[in-house]
Amino acid sequence: MKQPIPFSEPPALCGLPSPYYTPSHVAWRKACRSFIDENLTQHAMDWEREGFVPESVFDKYAESNMLVPSLPAPLPVEWLRKLGIHNILDTVKVEDWDYIHTAIYTDEMTRSGLQGPGASLTTGYSYAIPPILKFGTPQLHDQFLPDLLLGKKRICIAITEPSTGSDVAGIQTTASKTPDGKHYIINGTKKWITNGIWSSYATMAVRTSVEPGPAGLSLLLVPLLNHPGVRMRKIAVAGHLTSGTSFIELDEVRVPVENLIGEEGQGMKYIMQNFNHERLTLAIAVTRQARVALASAFEYCLQREAFGKTLMEQPVVRHRLAKAGALLESQWAWIEQFVYQMTKLGRVEADVELGGLTALAKAQAGIVLDECARCAVLLFGGNGFTTTGRGEIAEREFFNYFWEWDKS
Repeated sequence: MKQPIPFSEPPALCGLPSPYYTPSHVAWRKACRSFIDENLTQHAMDWEREGFVPESVFDKYAESNMLVPSLPAPLPVEWLRKLGIHNILDTVKVEDWDYIHTAIYTDEMTRSGLQGPGASLTTGYSYAIPPILKFGTPQLHDQFLPDLLLGKKRICIAITEPSTGSDVAGIQTTASKTPDGKHYIINGTKKWITNGIWSSYATMAVRTSVEPGPAGLSLLLVPLLNHPGVRMRKIAVAGHLTSGTSFIELDEVRVPVENLIGEEGQGMKYIMQNFNHERLTLAIAVTRQARVALASAFEYCLQREAFGKTLMEQPVVRHRLAKAGALLESQWAWIEQFVYQMTKLGRVEADVELGGLTALAKAQAGIVLDECARCAVLLFGGNGFTTTGRGEIAEREFFNYFWEWDKS
């Protein structure tokens, strides 16, 4: 068996024993990779260069129920069965799904080293549907979940604003009730909204009270595409070119009060609970990006010759690769530990016990990607500063790093 390039795969995929992966996980990895390689990975770089993923790809994922794995584990089994979804790729029953299956899916979705193409398909589904499932009324479920879960309609999560990024409590978009109490009137702007431009709905953070800070925040399910008062445009960005990053303007937008998700004034609590899934899946994806960058540099150094020998024969090069590799493998070990703990804790307990650590794992993933991408760009030399050729992936990951983490 041919050994993979060092650091290109985590230890468990290099034949080393692991306590985490069951036969179900191994079978899922095989089926998942086959589907994603065919429908995403092999085309990802071309689509990123072009700046868009064909709509037919989303349709393929929806038809194959391959958007469902982006939801938090355990999956909404009752709803999925009601819609005729009993297993994923004829490999894993929905009731047997756990967070390790989710981690495998997230890792494979980023195997190209690019987040944009995968994000164009799953970000809204993964982050905007869970609050509806968890806090929405039965009426809201019946009205919207069938189309959303089956991928017949698209949705995004809309929290960030031009003047409000990490400071969620500072959100300024307002939602005021009409005198008859039947509608909210929404006014404001949302920015950096992934998938927004093609979404029919948004799970949106709004201010329903004049009370400042988190106490005045609520979540609403807001119609977007072709809805009166809504204007959307795609933002030109330096990275994640395919993910549909959008600017949304809301001018006197009428939304039925029945579209309130949960209770008024509880939006901040709902958002913070939702962040745990977002942060952990981002940490998994970013760690795979770091792996792709470092492995690409390692392979290049085995082949590139300078001063009469390969770069790998230079001690300083090996030291730089080893330093980045140590960070990478320790980060992945931490993530595997997290994911395993998620399979043993209830959702409420996991939110309490792992919430803060999940935020640290996401932050640490950014540090690891920074080191691995910098290392790759450095060792690729001039090739690492081009948008074509062997160094293209290093260049894209390096600049995508600054885009993703500055935006966060």
